[in-house]
Amino acid sequence: MPEFLWLAIAAGIGVAITTGPLGSFIVWRRMAYFGDTLAHSALLGTALGLVLHVAPTISVIASCILLALILTVLQRQRQLAVDTLLGIMAHSSLALGLVVIALLPNIRIDLMALLFGDLLSVTPEDIIMIFATAAVVLGVLLWLWRPLLAITVHEDLAKVEGVPVTFVRTALMTLIALAIAIAMKAVGVLLITALMVIPAATARRFANSPEQMAILAAVIGSIAVLAGLLMSWYADTPAGPSVVLSATSLFLLSLTKPGLHTNR
Repeated sequence: MPEFLWLAIAAGIGVAITTGPLGSFIVWRRMAYFGDTLAHSALLGTALGLVLHVAPTISVIASCILLALILTVLQRQRQLAVDTLLGIMAHSSLALGLVVIALLPNIRIDLMALLFGDLLSVTPEDIIMIFATAAVVLGVLLWLWRPLLAITVHEDLAKVEGVPVTFVRTALMTLIALAIAIAMKAVGVLLITALMVIPAATARRFANSPEQMAILAAVIGSIAVLAGLLMSWYADTPAGPSVVLSATSLFLLSLTKPGLHTNR
C-alpha cells in the first residue's frame, strides 16, 4: 500500500475520533446548522490567511473561533430567529471567502479541494497537527463532560445547580471550531458537518448511554474513513465525498435495526 494512503488513513481516523464525540453534542443539542455556519467560514479563514500571509490552518482556526464567539453573543438578541441568523452568516462568510480568493492576484487555488477536501494529499505535518488538536479537543471534552451533559439536558436547571452555562457553551463552540479547522483539508468545508453529524446519528441508534454514543460515533467515523478510502482507491472517486457516502451507507444500514431509539 503506498505511503500516501497510510497518511490518508491516519489523518481520517484522527479527524473521526475528534468529530465523533463532538458530533454527539451537535446531534443532542440540534446544532447541525451551527456546524455548517462555522464550516462555511473556514473558507473565509483560508482567504484571509493568504491575504495576511499566515498559515491557512492557523487563520482557519482563528476565523472559526472568532465566528463562534460572535454567534454566541448574537444568539442573545431577540430580533432574528437563530436559524435565520445562522443562514445569513453561513452564506455571507462563504461568499466573502470566494470573492476574496477570486480577487487575489497571481494565486491559483484548488477550490474543489477546499470545498470537498483532498484527504489523499495530507502530509506528515498535517497529521501531527490533526492528532495534536485531537488531544486538546478530547482532553477539554473529558474535563467538561459532566457540565456539557448538564446544559444539554436542561440549561436553566444546570444554571440553578451552579454550572457556568455561558462558559461551557462557549467552550463547546470553540472545540467545534477547532475540529472544523483541522478537518477542512480532509473532507472540505461543505462536507465537514456531515462527518460530524452522520456517525453520531448512526451511533445514537445503538448506544445506551452518552458515553457509549460518543465512543461509537468515533468508531463509526473511523470505519467510514476506511471504507471511503477503499472506495476512492478502487473506484477512483474523490476521497472526501466517498468518506461521507460511506458514513451515509452505515446510517442507512442502521435503519434496519429493530427497536428504534427515536426519543434520544
